[in-house]
Amino acid sequence: MTVSRRAFALGSAALAAVAALPAHAQSGLSAEDRAVLARAQTYLQGLTSAQGTFVETSGAQRREGRFYLQRPGKMRFEYTNPAGLLVVSDGSNVKRYDPRLNVFRQVPLSQTPLSTFLARTVRLDQGVRIDRVTRMDSGAFAITARDRNRPNDGSVVLAFAGDPIRLQEWTIVDAQGGRTRTQLTTLRPASGLSPSLFQLRDPTRRPRRN
Repeated sequence: MTVSRRAFALGSAALAAVAALPAHAQSGLSAEDRAVLARAQTYLQGLTSAQGTFVETSGAQRREGRFYLQRPGKMRFEYTNPAGLLVVSDGSNVKRYDPRLNVFRQVPLSQTPLSTFLARTVRLDQGVRIDRVTRMDSGAFAITARDRNRPNDGSVVLAFAGDPIRLQEWTIVDAQGGRTRTQLTTLRPASGLSPSLFQLRDPTRRPRRN
């Protein structure tokens, strides 16, 4: 089954793009810009296990929920509004279940942008194009990036702030210009996350009868 990249962008794809920010591989950037990229990559490499809450807006739609992260390979976005919507990476596949439509889809993790961010070592020396680095007097900064091999697929804008820095939000702009903004209302390190958080069986499949 073919699944659009946007279907798996809900609450997650932008993180993969941030994780692929190789400061030394970007041309046309100032020394200050490259330093900003290095800070972002170092921060994300250290984000090995975390949980938090998010608010996602796209046009007139507003979604919210909780997320869990455990590298390598695992992530869960659990929506409370709309209730029941799930996006889960179990280390091998990324799965999405929408109970309102009773639709379950999955793709190999290796075929999604998440594979970069969820790798044991967050590093990619090529494949990402940095369009813009915006630095603010407060120390906050934003990074606009896109897939170098598929630049027309859209872009992602990632915003960091704080001291020490923290990922605050991201905005995904798709190929048609549609914008999906995800704000991390809380983000904190987590330990001892249950393995069941990263498991999702197909709820639409009925058991076979003998």
